[in-house]
Amino acid sequence: MNFLTIGHRGVMGVEPENTLRSFVAAQQAGLDLIELDLHLSKDGALVVMHDADVDRTTDGSGPIAEKTLPELRALDAGRGERVPVFEEVLEAVHSPLQAEIKNVAAARALAEVMRARDLTARVEVSSFHDEAVAEMSRLVPGVRTALIASRYGPDVVDRAVAVGAATVCLNIRRLTLETVEHARASGLRIIGWVVNSQPQLRLVRALELDGATTDYPDIKRTGRFTA
Repeated sequence: MNFLTIGHRGVMGVEPENTLRSFVAAQQAGLDLIELDLHLSKDGALVVMHDADVDRTTDGSGPIAEKTLPELRALDAGRGERVPVFEEVLEAVHSPLQAEIKNVAAARALAEVMRARDLTARVEVSSFHDEAVAEMSRLVPGVRTALIASRYGPDVVDRAVAVGAATVCLNIRRLTLETVEHARASGLRIIGWVVNSQPQLRLVRALELDGATTDYPDIKRTGRFTA
């Protein structure tokens, strides 16, 4: 089985998260996919940032939705990096991407870019929100989608199936064998997050998950040999 290693916001354990610097480092480390987060700016740009506001990851403050792209560009996102937009990531790295969307509005904006650039083979779209996953599937036929869950039970599998997701991305702290078996029986791929230690890696390998999302590139090297 090909075990996938997914760089969480690039390699956020060693570089500023959701920056071009972090994504390039993830690619150089040989991670199989790069995960990133998308929000819409005030002027409709697909901004790459995890939080709804800029306070934690930049030297600015306030909601992304209340700032224009030029205003966001003026911020320092860590080590002199600027807040990127999704299109810049597409050019900066050639790795497959897992793009997490926060709402239906972001799904619609991302769908436009995916259709225009024919990205269905390269970009998997994920979300915590069932309606955003369903909207993405409606707007981009053939797109690969994933439902993310942090606090969940075995019903997360039924939710994923209902919105047409092919993958569930699950918090490993709540993962049970029952949920894994239900997902397998439903034909879903299972990704565990966040896997940053050898005990966590042993757990996801023992449960025979399809991959792990990690903050650190070392998981790629050790994941091949951990049973």
